[in-house]
Amino acid sequence: MHPELVDELAIEAKTKIIFYILDGVGGLPMEQGGATELEAASTPNLDALAKKSICGMLDPVSPGITPGSGPGHFALFGYDPVKNIIGRGILEAAGIDFPLKGADVAARGNFATIDKNGVVTDRRAGRPSDEKNRELVEKIRAVLTPQEGVQFFLETVKEHRVVLVLRGEGLSEAIPDTDPQALGVPPLEPRPLKEEAQKTSRLVKSVIEKAKGVLAQEPKANFLLLRGFAQHRRFKSFRQRYKLKSLAIAAYPMYRGLARLVGMDINPPVETLDEEISALEEKYADYDFFFLHYKKTDSTGEDGNFAAKVEAISAADAALPRILALKPDVLVITADHSTPSFLKLHSWHPVPVLLYSKMCRADGVEAFSERACISGGLGRMSTINLMPLALANAARLAKYGA
Repeated sequence: MHPELVDELAIEAKTKIIFYILDGVGGLPMEQGGATELEAASTPNLDALAKKSICGMLDPVSPGITPGSGPGHFALFGYDPVKNIIGRGILEAAGIDFPLKGADVAARGNFATIDKNGVVTDRRAGRPSDEKNRELVEKIRAVLTPQEGVQFFLETVKEHRVVLVLRGEGLSEAIPDTDPQALGVPPLEPRPLKEEAQKTSRLVKSVIEKAKGVLAQEPKANFLLLRGFAQHRRFKSFRQRYKLKSLAIAAYPMYRGLARLVGMDINPPVETLDEEISALEEKYADYDFFFLHYKKTDSTGEDGNFAAKVEAISAADAALPRILALKPDVLVITADHSTPSFLKLHSWHPVPVLLYSKMCRADGVEAFSERACISGGLGRMSTINLMPLALANAARLAKYGA
């Protein structure tokens, strides 16, 4: 793909595109020769649509590479996931509507429990309530005064999760995680990975020490672990690149944050797929592009719950007629990555994709599944190529050359 070429050729048009993203939908059989979650689910609507669509398989980054949610979604949006890597801290901050500025550095934080020997015994501090989280955040904020010309912001996300943002000159994201992501070991020290990160490392260490001091009497949440240090940067928006007025509809903060980074408008948070589609119906006249994100296909896979993932896929299928009733010019159904229940993790496996429009060349695929889509007309391609195809099928790309 040549992103600069797509940006140059993008034109205005009175057409609408929906990306229905079934997060982590790609799967594996639980036993050799069995069905994947998609194959086991009841998907009459997806299968019927596949017969009228062009299908294939997508590699979110490249073959063999297991993507995080950030790279997977950036590729879906047509941004090179290698050149535009986004750290988790920035995603968390953007997801809670924190007003990032300039070269802010953000990190995702966990309230955690350490014992008298300084060993981590619970990385999530017993999952405190949001109310307790806010109480703990206020305690730490009270001692976070500016240092070396740098301001500190600590914000509640949910339960044990927080975001730390540093704002000032001379900051760097080259700091490793202090969260060991394991129990029975001490937290890691914030150390500079590059010379220019000396100041940031020093400031982060000060924040952790101050947090430890004010949390010392807490029975569970007596420490703050940090990971995913990332520096804010600006990206060309969907409007600038594709001439699209776009709306993101997602329940989870991180996905709203990803969409915000590329200039999408963000629908107010909703909890269920039914509420998401109601928002789509309500806002349909006002936008050209819709990012509709469904999380349950991913979370059930991460839980290793094959039956629950099958049920989640069936629910996504049952909701499809309401989306089709809007008569979008282009409807894309795919995922940001695979999350097989067998692995309980994101995986490197390509994900099935379906692109429907009146101008697509239906390819004879009979079902929306991994094994069926691999024989589709799109073949196996990088996810970053999906956005230009959607634009072309929506008559939103001009001819290239004479």
